[in-house]
Amino acid sequence: MKKHLIKVVLSCTVIVGGLSMNSCSKSSSSKNTSRATGWKINAKEGGFQYNTDFKEQETAPGLVFVEGGTFTKGKVQDDVMHDWNNTPTSQHVQSFYMDETEVTNVMYLEYLDYLKSVYPPENPKYTNIYVGALPDTLVWRNRLGFNETMTNNYLRHPAYAEYPVVGVNWIQATQFAEWRTDRVNEVMLEREGYLSEDAKYQATTGEVQGTFSTEAYLNRPESVYNGQIDSLQGKMKKDSTAAFAKRSSGIIMPEYRLPTETEWEYAAQAQVGQREYNNYRGRKKYPWEGDYTRNGQRVGRGDQLANFKQGKGDYGGIAGWSDDGADITAQVMSYKPNDLGLYDMAGNVAEWVADVYRPIVDDEVSDFNYYRGNIYMKTAIGEDGKVNILRDSIVYDTLPNGKVVAVNLPGEIKMVPVDEEETYLRTNFSSSDNRGYRDGDAGSSRFYDRFSDDEEADSNKKMYNSPKHSVERDSLGNLIKGYDASNNRTTLINDEVRVYKGGSWRDRAYWLDPAQRRYLPQYMATDYIGFRCAMSRVGSKSKTKNKTVRGKKAK
Repeated sequence: MKKHLIKVVLSCTVIVGGLSMNSCSKSSSSKNTSRATGWKINAKEGGFQYNTDFKEQETAPGLVFVEGGTFTKGKVQDDVMHDWNNTPTSQHVQSFYMDETEVTNVMYLEYLDYLKSVYPPENPKYTNIYVGALPDTLVWRNRLGFNETMTNNYLRHPAYAEYPVVGVNWIQATQFAEWRTDRVNEVMLEREGYLSEDAKYQATTGEVQGTFSTEAYLNRPESVYNGQIDSLQGKMKKDSTAAFAKRSSGIIMPEYRLPTETEWEYAAQAQVGQREYNNYRGRKKYPWEGDYTRNGQRVGRGDQLANFKQGKGDYGGIAGWSDDGADITAQVMSYKPNDLGLYDMAGNVAEWVADVYRPIVDDEVSDFNYYRGNIYMKTAIGEDGKVNILRDSIVYDTLPNGKVVAVNLPGEIKMVPVDEEETYLRTNFSSSDNRGYRDGDAGSSRFYDRFSDDEEADSNKKMYNSPKHSVERDSLGNLIKGYDASNNRTTLINDEVRVYKGGSWRDRAYWLDPAQRRYLPQYMATDYIGFRCAMSRVGSKSKTKNKTVRGKKAK
């Protein structure tokens, strides 16, 4: 009997020992060995190469990390304006990054200077690249107000360098974000040795023809800098073999872009400061705690916490005792940040977001990363089977107000809408343009059986029968602007109307609530709308694994 017990104990010991040895073997396995095949990764002999040392996404210039989560999107205050356009819904937002401040005049002037250097407006071929990016400084004018000082000085005078840029329409804001993406990735590749230290300057000085495009670099790296990238290789180049970073290298940053409306509202609320364990203690009326716009703390008691219009004819209080320290816009970072470390999420200027406006937020279709405005595109493939690069051709678009903007810049990839090749037998999307999905498309109209792509055919039967202004050119190239003066239009809403969020220096306190939403055609600009950029986070949701009882507040 004892012998039998000894055998059982020994056999159990062997089994346990075997399991522990197997566990040790697994835990000590090299990260450079494939768990799928057992082959070596990043072997000197060749084979599969991958960045196994990547830890997490680096915070790009100017951005602040915003950890995602669930929140109540929409208005819970009284709807005194009777807009009925933001019914509360539960939404979840993935983690992302957002600009610490609005884009300032000096940041936008850097963009203009780059365009002017690389695409000289003196060259008729490039004129509208620079001119199309210029903010509309005439937005400051008022029929019964003297504002010529801002018209002539606000954008370029160093006194306003750190003030938020205004007079920028939605299209210009998105193009700035695209340019910023390329410039930041250019610096990243230079830092990691894939580009020479002076590569970015040679394009601006004209030493090389062409510029850097992130998407062109990822798809056809040999085409970048107009095919002269070999002469601009950095220390990663070995002998005569060019070295190019890939998306799998972990060096290329995701694109800068406008935040979605849901991201912006989530970041403005900054509920992290009211978190206790896994609950929010109440809901903020403004980006700061409390129900009032004035500072209740001992230091600065009574001062306004944002830059906004306090009453009729009162934009900043009386001389010697200004409540908010500004009459028009204010320098960024003039007021305390919210609990995420973001400045001016209420007041100063309202901000463009990415979404196309609709009165209803359709949470039946999506309650995760909600966004209306998807237009799915793909890279165009040339006759040679390679990605099509637009080396010299520039496509311009004339906006309804007559402003001409460049749709693409030389050296960028040609993009075309996805077609049946990508949509056939799919269940998650069936067309390229989804801006009007379930709210403006044929299927959402009560006259769906008579719905036509012809803009004027049965226009009164369309869900959104908005004005159709026309812009044409005569035989001499002069613009002929056609204003839609018809009397059968019923709304201003269409697929080119975008949401803007937050209050501004021209707005009353009602608009400081992050849930408020307004809209404007994407080609229009004002003296009270600016913007800030965002960037998606790749990888883990959080930067820390440790949970805390209460959320941290920005100081």
